[in-house]
Amino acid sequence: MIFSGAAALGVNAQAQAAGFLDDSKASLEMRNFYIDRDNRSGTANPSRQAEWGQGFILDYRSGFTEGPVGFGIDALGLLGIHLDSGKGTHYNPTSSNRGGQVFPTDSDGRAVNEFSSLGPTFKARISKTELRLGTLRPTLPVVTYNDGRMLPQTYEGGQITSREIDKLTLTAGKLTQAKGRNSTDNQGLSILGSNNASTGQFVNSFLFAGGDYAISKDLTAQYYYGKLEDFYVQHFVGLTHRAQLPVGALKTDIRGFISDSTGKNASQAGRSEGYVSNGYGNSGEVDNRAWSAVFTYSLAGHSLGLGYQRLTGSSDTPFMTMGDGVRAYLTTDRSLNTFQHAGERTLIGTYSYDFASAGLPGLKLSADYLKGTNIATATGDSHEWYRGTTVEYAVQSGSFKGLNFAWRNGSFRSALSGTRDVDESRVIVSYTLALL
Repeated sequence: MIFSGAAALGVNAQAQAAGFLDDSKASLEMRNFYIDRDNRSGTANPSRQAEWGQGFILDYRSGFTEGPVGFGIDALGLLGIHLDSGKGTHYNPTSSNRGGQVFPTDSDGRAVNEFSSLGPTFKARISKTELRLGTLRPTLPVVTYNDGRMLPQTYEGGQITSREIDKLTLTAGKLTQAKGRNSTDNQGLSILGSNNASTGQFVNSFLFAGGDYAISKDLTAQYYYGKLEDFYVQHFVGLTHRAQLPVGALKTDIRGFISDSTGKNASQAGRSEGYVSNGYGNSGEVDNRAWSAVFTYSLAGHSLGLGYQRLTGSSDTPFMTMGDGVRAYLTTDRSLNTFQHAGERTLIGTYSYDFASAGLPGLKLSADYLKGTNIATATGDSHEWYRGTTVEYAVQSGSFKGLNFAWRNGSFRSALSGTRDVDESRVIVSYTLALL
């Protein structure tokens, strides 16, 4: 009797372990990253930043144990190795407590030789609902992790995602800290205007909730809510539609953000403590509306997009950033600028071509141009523009399948006081190896 019970427990444990291990997946992305940024206007350092490194991104995802409640664990291992970055081109004063474009800064102001971190994530699943606790990489309208450098940004917190209702995905959670793309340390959360490392204000609570509903196979509606403690509350609504036309296809992307102050940012006393947002004539209080529409027509590998974004209110559109780059879910978000200033109106033009239509699968070209006007300043309306080009190639078959090449070039010009013109190039060579 005892032997039978023990045997049954052993079989059950093996079944649970089988689900955990058999469904496990692991990959190693090796990302070689070079960036050269030329700050063309002004005399203050840095006039040029250039860094080159080799990144390793180990992504392990377990399966779930068997039973009504399945358990598992994921892990994200990050390692960055310095290949080239002199003190003059890394450029980061040690007093700023910030890293350079790619690497953290050593005590002598130079780039560190290497930096690494490990982020575990514990998960549980019931039916079609999954809970995740630990290291997260959210991709939601109100919070999106930044992966524009050698290693990705990560967040710490908890998230629950449910797909119990057909065509509806619900997501909610709380974030408490973030780790920058050029850092090994988790830190508090902040926004532009308050994220100065030495004098800024940081908090440890960002709440979010929302959902995506597929009204039809071609039409999806979104609503999300976000609240950064003592800074802002934000509502997002979005609608995407794809229409097959007699000739070609048309995609419509409509987005809207409503952002207002909360907590200390909502009071003069709190703002005097440093809980402030960028903007004009608002004493640092969050007050912003951002509406945009982009229409993209596609035909035979070509895609042409035209759009417009308008911001109203006295502050910039608020999004979380710890000072190492913002990733905002605005249709105007680009590598060198986000076009999120108070009062700004932005025209958007994009073009892309997939060379698979010409018999060269894996090769893609894209270009875009954005011009922002009506930026509210003390001396009247100001303006800025961005021009970018990207060429990408992914090996499609053979021994080198998974090898990707990308060249990204951007130019940014601004009439805003204190904002520098920038030309930038990035070269990325990456290879993803499946381990499990």
